[in-house]
Amino acid sequence: MNLRYLAGRVALLVPILFGVSVFVFLFLRLTPGDPARIVAGPDASSAQIEVIRHQLGLDESWPQQYVIYMGRMLHGDLGVSTRVHLPVTEIIATRFVNTLELTVVAIVLALLFGVTAGVLSAVKRNTAVDYGSMALALIGVSMPSFWLGLLLIGVFSVTLGVLPTGGDNGPASIILPAVTLALGVAGIIARITRASMLEVFQQDHVRTAWAKGLRARVVVVRHVLRNSLSAIVTMTGLEFGFLLGGAVVVETVFSWPGLGQILVQSISYRDYPVVQGVMLVLATEFVVVNLIVDVLYAVIDPRVRYGHG
Repeated sequence: MNLRYLAGRVALLVPILFGVSVFVFLFLRLTPGDPARIVAGPDASSAQIEVIRHQLGLDESWPQQYVIYMGRMLHGDLGVSTRVHLPVTEIIATRFVNTLELTVVAIVLALLFGVTAGVLSAVKRNTAVDYGSMALALIGVSMPSFWLGLLLIGVFSVTLGVLPTGGDNGPASIILPAVTLALGVAGIIARITRASMLEVFQQDHVRTAWAKGLRARVVVVRHVLRNSLSAIVTMTGLEFGFLLGGAVVVETVFSWPGLGQILVQSISYRDYPVVQGVMLVLATEFVVVNLIVDVLYAVIDPRVRYGHG
């Protein structure tokens, strides 16, 4: 990969994060609700609320507030939570690990189920296996995650009592939220795998492999699946980025202590520092994941080149 192209992609972080910071800053302040009143409590007087508003810096103009916020951020200071009174960097560091753990398990399950279903559908095209796999994939893509999560809790936690309903109380706690996240992504990966493999099956080098009398497993794995990896990696990378930033509903349903759960809580509490910090982290990880996907392109297919010179 061209180092100039790589440096250019890394440099894109600056305008992207700047745009995200402006959008989140304005969105929070345009949303109804007074953080100072929430912090002060329902019985606080107007004078007490004004004191807290001054302590939070909310009595400054919006441009002044943004300049102060950016100045602190450039020094690695994302502020202090108005809800739990802890540094935002500390909160994000702890919560991000939990979200990353959940997302990695979910994407591994999605790849396992999705690629397997996609390969079977492509190899058994227009058979009951193909129709059944794609029907399940369509159900997985169409099913709302909150409904699926509640359904799994009802079956495996309430009825059977074999898995915990939520929280982070050991390895078993991650199974239901990870499966809930994985099923929709598995359906997407299955459909992409099938479509990509069917296209590769029509190429000349695959026909040559069949003509040479190679075993079916060798043709499917080495010649077809291998040449379909670019599409699979692309979709997996995009979905991984979306899962990191989009696990809000699942983390809330299962009370999983990740970024999604703390983001929902912070928005309802008007905890500006935490919301701004979490959104910046999610924007950063999405760009980084896409950059990693670009790098993997060149690793999987040496013919892929970015940039010139």
